[in-house]
Amino acid sequence: MSPPRPSSVLRHANIPPPRVLVADDDPSSRRFLRDGMRSLGVPVDSCADGTTALERVLVEAFDLLLLDCRMPGLGALQILAQLRSEPRAASFDSFAVATSAEMEPALRQSLLAAGFGDVLPKPCGLADLQRILALMQPGHHGAQLLDDDAALTTTGDEATMRALRSLLREELAQLDRELDRLRLDRTAFGERLHRLRSSCGFCGATALSTQVILLQRQLGSADGAAFSLTRFRHALRVTMQALGN
Repeated sequence: MSPPRPSSVLRHANIPPPRVLVADDDPSSRRFLRDGMRSLGVPVDSCADGTTALERVLVEAFDLLLLDCRMPGLGALQILAQLRSEPRAASFDSFAVATSAEMEPALRQSLLAAGFGDVLPKPCGLADLQRILALMQPGHHGAQLLDDDAALTTTGDEATMRALRSLLREELAQLDRELDRLRLDRTAFGERLHRLRSSCGFCGATALSTQVILLQRQLGSADGAAFSLTRFRHALRVTMQALGN
């Protein structure tokens, strides 16, 4: 039996489908990503260059961005950097995924380090789009909270990976207890997030890492006093649960 469609999962959980923007200058890739998402019941807009993509995400609220690494005007890295530097942007805290036909390990790691929630090699299939949609709903129906391949690449062996994940779970449990107090001290909170981001990288905690990066950018902005812990707290708790399995 094929896996459930993410759109069905979202409806079952009473969660509206995410609004998606596809930005890709290749007509075939743009058409597949757009039609593929629509076949999963997700509304999609698309554009063919990075400049247009940036203009749209600044004024329109999208939940998911699929951004090609190489486009006329701006590529995925440039778009995300400018978007995250504008806390008032309509799509400031959207989930961003980089897409590319060339995906060497070093490029993948640099994209994740830059704040992308995931990286999608092209060509891809519907199963890849399903996985991306699942990442947006941590804890629902097998969402990939922990990237074993990335963790093994970083740590070198499974025993070390397990040891570091055990330490991360303890770190998350303590942070969960102290979160409401920490949010009152922006400097201390920023230092804590810096350490947590490193731990997430070693352990392949991709969903939580994305939320850490978003919070770091919010705290570092001029309007950093106004930030939300809702997504971060949820990602922290479901990651902690996944680490305990």
